[in-house]
Amino acid sequence: MISRRALGRLALSQGLIALLGRKAFAGQNSVRIGYQKYGTLVLLKEKGFLEEALRPRGISVQWAQFPAGPPLLQAMIAGALDFGATGDLPPVFAQASAPDALIYAGNENRTGASEAIIVPQDSPIRTVSDLRGKRVAVTRGSDANWLLLASLMNNGLSLHDIKVSYLLPAAARPAFEAGQVDAWSIWDPYLSGALSSAGGRVRVLATGDEVGGGTPFYLARKGFFIEDRDLLRDIIAAVEKCDEWAQENRPEVAAMLARSTGLELGVVEQSVAKIHFGFCRITPQVIASQQHIADTFMAAGLLPSAPRISEAAPDI
Repeated sequence: MISRRALGRLALSQGLIALLGRKAFAGQNSVRIGYQKYGTLVLLKEKGFLEEALRPRGISVQWAQFPAGPPLLQAMIAGALDFGATGDLPPVFAQASAPDALIYAGNENRTGASEAIIVPQDSPIRTVSDLRGKRVAVTRGSDANWLLLASLMNNGLSLHDIKVSYLLPAAARPAFEAGQVDAWSIWDPYLSGALSSAGGRVRVLATGDEVGGGTPFYLARKGFFIEDRDLLRDIIAAVEKCDEWAQENRPEVAAMLARSTGLELGVVEQSVAKIHFGFCRITPQVIASQQHIADTFMAAGLLPSAPRISEAAPDI
């Protein structure tokens, strides 16, 4: 089981506090956005839609990039961010660690095909059941962590039946390519990058479509939501505008995300082709899906308690 103290430390990467202390984002006339190398918030930053919307109010935008969702939400819990985006599992762990620290502000409608468990093409591993006793790389607390757990459970296994290597993508990829791990549970664009760079020498064992989940979420610091709901609504409106633009401008989207990730344009084009850009309000169905994920991790002994997702999903 992951203790509450461990959950609190879960996402802290080296230098995070120095980088994202409150002083670094001081100022009442700014909003602090956490983003990753891939997704709508990258496009929002590049297009400047949010700065344009907030300029009349004299509010500036501070951007901070993170390697994955867990460290992003740890920064939000610490009060260093106001708004950000992650996959489906990071907010479950974050809410379990700090029940009143954040809220769900919305989600994107994505397909589970954007995440998968992969193995080398010549691996003797043919099914998820064959992972028993094998070493699998995954980022702790990421949506790929949910994919791995759910896939194992659907095949009568648990995380205790495999050897888990908790690695961020930057460390997991070389470990996978060097054969130091037998499989890798990962999301796009890293998934598309691995499939492309391997030149057909990688095989997909399972995808997110088979287990549900895989939903990207927008999260906001609860104090920020309480203090300035109108500002949060302005951010959401800018995200909606950006998604509308992205849906109609895929070549430019792919070019921007290729620059952000450092991946080849062709790889990113494959990844972008899977995406339907569109901001969605949190629905009872989405809350139920997130609650199922939380309950499953608690039942597996990986959370001390399951947070009540509905308590972090207010009307905005």
